[in-house]
Amino acid sequence: MARLSRADFLKVSALALGWPAAGASCTSASSQSSGLRIEPDLILVNAKIYTVDPAAPRAEALAIKNGRFVAVGASSDVRNLASRRTQVIDAGGQTVTPGFIDAHCHVSGVNELFGVNTNLRTVKAIQDALRARAAKTPPGQWVTAFMFDDTKLDDGPLHRRHLDEAVPDHPVSVGHRGGHTTWYNSVAFKLAGITRTTSDPEHGRFFRDETGQHDGRVAERARDVFANVGIRETFTAEERRERSRQGMRHMSELLTAAGLTSVHDAGASQAQLTAYLDAHHNGELRHRAFLMMRPYDHLRDAGAYTGLGDEWVRIGGVKYAADGSASERTMRMSTPYTGTTDYGILTMTQEQIHEAVDEAHAKGWRVGIHANGDVAIDMVLKAYERALAKWPDADRRHRIEHCSLVNPDLVSRIRKHGVIPTPFWTYVYYHGEKWANYGDEKMQSMFAHKTFLDAGVVVPGASDYTPGPFEPLMAIQSMVTRTDYKGRVWGASQRISVDEALRVATINGAWASKEERHKGSIEAGKLADFVILEKDPHDAPPEAIKDITIVRTVTGGRTVFPKEPAST
Repeated sequence: MARLSRADFLKVSALALGWPAAGASCTSASSQSSGLRIEPDLILVNAKIYTVDPAAPRAEALAIKNGRFVAVGASSDVRNLASRRTQVIDAGGQTVTPGFIDAHCHVSGVNELFGVNTNLRTVKAIQDALRARAAKTPPGQWVTAFMFDDTKLDDGPLHRRHLDEAVPDHPVSVGHRGGHTTWYNSVAFKLAGITRTTSDPEHGRFFRDETGQHDGRVAERARDVFANVGIRETFTAEERRERSRQGMRHMSELLTAAGLTSVHDAGASQAQLTAYLDAHHNGELRHRAFLMMRPYDHLRDAGAYTGLGDEWVRIGGVKYAADGSASERTMRMSTPYTGTTDYGILTMTQEQIHEAVDEAHAKGWRVGIHANGDVAIDMVLKAYERALAKWPDADRRHRIEHCSLVNPDLVSRIRKHGVIPTPFWTYVYYHGEKWANYGDEKMQSMFAHKTFLDAGVVVPGASDYTPGPFEPLMAIQSMVTRTDYKGRVWGASQRISVDEALRVATINGAWASKEERHKGSIEAGKLADFVILEKDPHDAPPEAIKDITIVRTVTGGRTVFPKEPAST
């Protein structure tokens, strides 16, 4: 058997003792010759492994002990580490990648389990869903729905009168899946005191039809007036907590079924933090979470700051929002939407952004600010630049959530200051019917993974679920092809390779949470998060990558999909 070098001996010794040693490589079975016995809990052999480790990009096998990789290499070498107690999986030549990481999504599951889902394709179907809920709702109480997508209606647009026809006696709200616009019926408008003469508030808008009447659509901060009117369904504190835990369990199952082993929850409330902890305590949390809190006062005032937590649930920073939505066509740009004089909506002033960033930065928090349009991105960068000048920190890694429409100046400043952009990664494919509102010239600079990679920016990918689907294989296809579900190409100059897309989906996501030393690639010492795919996305037709089957998802050495009994 081969002999260990001193360096390899130290690496393997550290792993055997439970010390993380990312960067250690497989040393075949030679650890046995040194008298040091490693008895892996799990060994995977006969696989086509893309490690996303530049030092050793391909492998055939891996070994796991105590939730971490302890060896990565050839099948013959790694198999020799097995004891009688080691579980050995033969991958049969299937493809293995690090677990996928979604760098911006919104995980709750409460609406998915208990809400009225209006991700439907006709006005009648939406009306039927609302009527059904209204029939079970006490008089005068709100009927609320979620996941509506206006551009996917076969017979749209949805109008206030459609809601009135379906539910004339309850206030109704139908939330867009993008999270920035909501449709209300006439009862809701009356309760809120909104009339034809009501003007748009700062940072919001009441949309109108061709007659000048409100069409029911309300954007951004204009929705605030509806928040405290009417009767809402109420729950005890215990009921709310239990609903949240059930929702988290449900979403964790869905996420890991898609191959996601880590997500960045961008805008988590205190209740959601509790839901993560409850699900983890009950053995129901199958994915890891990096939380961008909103609000964060309770943690900040207790003396907490970015980094609190463990490898399963970690406080990542604080989240704000500076402008509107890409999918709902409200993001704030320097040029108008195609065929209009509409430039979009800001939801914060420059001074508000400065104040928010200064306060968080000075107290040890990372900041993530939602900024889609180039105007909003510039405003956020000005605040980061000012804070970094006041309190220098070469590796703070503040974030621009979405960072959708960029230009060379913005990209240069992002790189200079080590800012993390988190562009949408399923949007080109899934939301293709929306991009004509921006036009081809803008789309060459939107969701600009290629531009960021070429500039040396470590850019992750993000679904923003619910606004976008969270499936990472759809995301890889979308980034590689820049082609939507109808075959239309949007921003071909931003196409990236499959290898680049895999990095975006794994190690770059770990970089965005400052966890690249612990996960994001298949290396000895790192957390044992990986996915087995039925087919290699390099070999599949680019337009069929999203259809590749997830065979197995493993988080911390435990199979979390297909579903097995969870344990603490």
